[in-house]
Amino acid sequence: MNARQQSILQVVIDKGRMSVADLAKMTGVSEVTIRQDLNLLEKQSYLRRTHGYAVPLDSEDVETRMMTHFAIKRELASRAAALVNTGETVFIENGSSNALLARTLAERGDITIITVSSYIAHLLKETPGEVILLGGIYQKRSESMVGPLTRQFIQQVHFSKAFIGIDGWQAETGFTGRDMMRADVVNAVLEKHCEAIILSDSSKFSAVHPYPLGPAGRFNRVITDDRLPDACREQLLRRGLTVDIAPHNRSSAAPSPAKPPDVALYRSESIPTR
Repeated sequence: MNARQQSILQVVIDKGRMSVADLAKMTGVSEVTIRQDLNLLEKQSYLRRTHGYAVPLDSEDVETRMMTHFAIKRELASRAAALVNTGETVFIENGSSNALLARTLAERGDITIITVSSYIAHLLKETPGEVILLGGIYQKRSESMVGPLTRQFIQQVHFSKAFIGIDGWQAETGFTGRDMMRADVVNAVLEKHCEAIILSDSSKFSAVHPYPLGPAGRFNRVITDDRLPDACREQLLRRGLTVDIAPHNRSSAAPSPAKPPDVALYRSESIPTR
C-alpha cells in the first residue's frame, strides 16, 4: 500500500463514506486511478466499494448499507410488508432492509410505526403514516437511539409485530449483533413477546458477532433470500422458525416497495417446534 492509498483508506474510515470524485479531488489524481486504488484496497479487505463510493468494512451508515444488495433488500421489504395488516402498530428496528420496509408501510398510510431509528423517522417525514420515534441516547454513527431510556420507552409502548435486523447467525451462537447498545434495544423488544421477525439478506448468515440477540426461540420468522445456505435454513427450521425465502435471481424485477408484493414469488417453510 503506497502513501496515497494509505491516505485514501484513512479518510474513508474517518468520514464513513467517500465518493470517487471527492477522493480524486483530494489526492489530485484521476478518477480512473482512484478506482484502481479502491479495487486494490477492496481486494486486500481494507474497505468496500458501493456504487461510486468507498466505505469502511462494517459501515454503520444506513444509507451506505442500503446500497449493498439493494434489489434483494427491496424484495425482502415488500415480502415483510405483506405480513402487516391494516391498522396494526409495528416496531421497526434500525437497518437498511428495515428502512425500506418502513417506507413501504408508511406510504400505505394505515400503519403506525414505532422506531428507534432517526434515519427511518426522517425518511418517513413526507409520508401519510404515523411515526413514533422513541427517545434515548443518540448513537450518531448508526443514527439510532440506545441506552436505558430507550429500554424504558420500549416498555411503555405496545406493538403486534417487531421487525429486527441482524449482523450474524450461527447455530452455536444464534442471532448476533456487532453493537452492544443496539443489541440491548433488540433484547428489550423481544421481552415484549410480540411476533418477532428477522429481516435480513443472506450475507449475514454464517457470520458471528459478539453480542447475542435472543435467544433464537424468541423469534418467530426469518425473511431472507435464496442464497441462504441450506444448512442455515435447516438449523432455523429445527428451532421452530418460519423461513420465508425470496428468490434472488428475480430481484431485479422486484416491485416498488410502495406496492404490495406478488406473494407467489416467495416460498415459506416451517416445521413445528419440538
